[in-house]
Amino acid sequence: MLSVDALTVEFGGQTLFQDISFVINEKDRIALMGKNGAGKSTLLKILAGVREPSKGTVSCPKEMVVAYLPQHLLLEDNRTVFEETAMAFSEINEMGKQIDALNEELTTRTDYESDSYMELIERVSALSEQFYSIEEINYDADIEKTLLGLGFSREDFPRKTSEFSGGWRMRIELAKILLRRPDVILLDEPTNHLDIESIQWLEEFLINSAKAVVIISHDRAFVDNITTRTIEVTMGRIYDYKAKYSHYLELRRERREQQQKQYEEQQRMIEETTDFIERFKGTYSKTNQVQSRVKMLEKLPVLEVDEEDSSALRLKFPPSPRSGNYPVTAETVGKKYNDKLIFGNANFTIERGEKIAFVGKNGEGKSTLVKCIMKEIEHDGILTLGHNVKIGYFAQNQASLLDENLTVFQTIDDVATGDIRNKIRDLLGAFMFGGESSTKKVKILSGGERTRLAMIKLLLEPVNLLILDEPTNHLDMKTKDILKQALVDFDGTLIVVSHDRDFLDGLITKVYEFGNQKVTEHLEDIYGFLAKKKMENLREIERKNTN
Repeated sequence: MLSVDALTVEFGGQTLFQDISFVINEKDRIALMGKNGAGKSTLLKILAGVREPSKGTVSCPKEMVVAYLPQHLLLEDNRTVFEETAMAFSEINEMGKQIDALNEELTTRTDYESDSYMELIERVSALSEQFYSIEEINYDADIEKTLLGLGFSREDFPRKTSEFSGGWRMRIELAKILLRRPDVILLDEPTNHLDIESIQWLEEFLINSAKAVVIISHDRAFVDNITTRTIEVTMGRIYDYKAKYSHYLELRRERREQQQKQYEEQQRMIEETTDFIERFKGTYSKTNQVQSRVKMLEKLPVLEVDEEDSSALRLKFPPSPRSGNYPVTAETVGKKYNDKLIFGNANFTIERGEKIAFVGKNGEGKSTLVKCIMKEIEHDGILTLGHNVKIGYFAQNQASLLDENLTVFQTIDDVATGDIRNKIRDLLGAFMFGGESSTKKVKILSGGERTRLAMIKLLLEPVNLLILDEPTNHLDMKTKDILKQALVDFDGTLIVVSHDRDFLDGLITKVYEFGNQKVTEHLEDIYGFLAKKKMENLREIERKNTN
């Protein structure tokens, strides 16, 4: 289908990867894996044709459609949601207009015997064959179904795209890609701005309807559910595993152990050979043997052990000062914007030491309730914070609120007080900002680095109620695991807004679901909640079918 042959990419004298080759086949669902900076996003851009390699080729059949969703995108602001999504069919519409124009030209020309007239007939014929081979699509119905699947309501369809956040705009672009029914879909971190229900919808679409998918994602559950093949980019080369992510981790560990063993054996052999050469290089009777061993060492390809990301983030929240028994109590709490009710009549009590998740579709009020607890916005009803509650807050846009003109060190130095001021460099080093990294300006940091920097600010003051709004966006799997363990060990109360099922699994014991303008308490962990939701949805469908 799509073939990559001897691909090499060089940046300013450094080789990102060299001479890599692989083929993407129909029905492949591939996860691109590798540590940050290994070249995954660059490789995806080359597959999409938006970037050229230094050497090598990417080839595919002429009629093949490749669709690419980058991490950051720009949409046309003066179209509505529905109009922008309908742009998915612009190429097909353009093809129809082209055929009409060529047919019009054929009817007006009289040079029936000329070569150009015959070429025109061939062009019309080829285009028509391609156009009429595209299966009949009810465009409006398909657009509606896809937008609803990705979390939009029908009321959103006539709204301008400029009214929506970056996450919702990304869904519009995703809808366009899915509607084009491409042969290969390339997705770079597609779940960062999706809620749990939309992620599950996307999983089912990719498994049941996509022809071939290549994906970069730090969402372990999502990757494990959809992919059947893993390509690891490391040390300038690739390893291709016919296995999903969790199985790939086992195979990679076995590969490294085997490499380590072979490397150590070769090092022993080199040492013994070098000793022999040194010992007998002046001995006439051993001249041939010495020369033979020298030549052998010169030709010996030195084995390497693939790098492991050994940078260690050491994350531990300070001990919590003791709070009252009930850090947060809500009585008939609600929030309206103008006449629009976001949620109403919320009643709940969060006990000291509980770890809970806020989940539900975007726009149903998760972040709004967080802001109410933080006293950032007015609300109806009574929200009471318990005795001695000290809040540590990580906002969804926390990383983007950092001053871009400050260095990493200055960012922390500006807010640090007391004894911690003498330990800023140690703290930065623990968060992988050691050495020269601490002098980097915030403006050149990646999304993951900014999130880590914003997280450091949470550690500067002991708190007993941590409120984290989408803390894992842009964090790689290793950093997410370290953050999760630190939160498991945290001895205070935790409220986390997240769509990452794997991150929430084993961390939270209670779920507050936002939807249909209300907040519902579920006394299950995240997978217990999702299983219950699936059963409720199935019963709802059964009820509809029997009516």
